[in-house]
Amino acid sequence: MEKLSLEKLNRISVEEFKQAEKTPITVVLDNVRSALNVGSVFRTCDAFRIERIVLCGITATPPNNEIRKTAIGAEQSVEWSYAKDSISAVNDLKSQGYTIIAVEQADQSVMIDHLDSVQITKAALVFGNEVKGVDDGIMDICDICVEIPQFGTKHSLNVSVSAGIAIWEFFKTLK
Repeated sequence: MEKLSLEKLNRISVEEFKQAEKTPITVVLDNVRSALNVGSVFRTCDAFRIERIVLCGITATPPNNEIRKTAIGAEQSVEWSYAKDSISAVNDLKSQGYTIIAVEQADQSVMIDHLDSVQITKAALVFGNEVKGVDDGIMDICDICVEIPQFGTKHSLNVSVSAGIAIWEFFKTLK
């Protein structure tokens, strides 16, 4: 077995990415503290041709060296915007017909692997602060809260890991 070279991967250019049809997912990062996590989410969004990222509150925005370090250029391909207030940003997405999905541990959360029957045409996946999670105001207005099953001793996953898992699950559903 031979690993594929970069040339053999046949990846599209940034300009081709911008013109390509996108997966109808918007990712909302609600006060994510680590720019390295933000960069990692950009890279995952690029991999699955996510339509955009909304960076809220204290979340770092490009240009930023730490974002660049983990995004390795994805901050150039994935559309992004900044909103000072995450609740207003999420309400705006809701008014545009997005299903608002908090990725959080909550009393009424649905395990992400049990979403087969849910009908969603475009999703806004909300990921929260590494310590406080998704803002309570967003939890009050979300349509669904999904949780990623965990079986170890830790209480949570890194936000960029959670984003990767959730984006993959919704990518499979929406593509």
